[in-house]
Amino acid sequence: MARILATDPPGLVRTIAATVCGNLFLVAGTLAFATAAIVAALVPPFGSRVHGVARTWARCLLAASLLRLEVESEVELAGARGCVYVANHESLFDIPALLAALPGPTLFLAKASLFRIPVFGQALRLGGFVPVDRGHTERRRGSFRSALAHLGRGVSVLIFPEEERSLDGRLLPFRRGGLLLALRTGLPIVPVGLDGLLEVQKRTSFVIRPRTVHVRFGAPIDLAGQSVRRIHALSDALRAKVAELARAELAPEVAAGDDLV
Repeated sequence: MARILATDPPGLVRTIAATVCGNLFLVAGTLAFATAAIVAALVPPFGSRVHGVARTWARCLLAASLLRLEVESEVELAGARGCVYVANHESLFDIPALLAALPGPTLFLAKASLFRIPVFGQALRLGGFVPVDRGHTERRRGSFRSALAHLGRGVSVLIFPEEERSLDGRLLPFRRGGLLLALRTGLPIVPVGLDGLLEVQKRTSFVIRPRTVHVRFGAPIDLAGQSVRRIHALSDALRAKVAELARAELAPEVAAGDDLV
């Protein structure tokens, strides 16, 4: 195992409570907050309140699931704008943990299937979130252009360069779209490590296990003056840093695409 499991697993009663309350909120609460986000997006200034609604939804979901969030940062990030956050991906709860922890409004590049969910998908679109269709090259390029446009307006973007959840906590090989985004805009990359979320809910299970989870922010990496020709070395260094923050091991390298979108 790449991650040592906690030696003091939560009691049965707390696990049952977290599973029932967390899953109920995941369905009913998400529907209610998605509806609120749609309404908020239609009120001037259009779309500006959606992040606040999403952040409140995330905190409520963590509370309903009896999860305690601890946020650490190597440097002060309050008020940081216009950067590319790069995080590992291991759980359904990654996005709510990040929404609750990020210092300012941030858009996510999310898989296109999420945007086809009634109400929830509409809320994502109105909030400016960017769909990524992994099986369609031209649509991936369109997502890339959309993310560039948001970054050009000073809005931060978060990506999961593994593009799929890790099943054992080890960091999968990175696609290099995040670096391309940063290199083409001159904006810094902020590595983010998620730790403890793999044990909250397994990919094939609905059981939620209450515990403390961690979101750790690394220092921004300035890519000014860096060349696209160094993208492989830069990607390897970034992956190593995210693994350090996540307290995770690296999965063996296999062939990975050079572009995220």
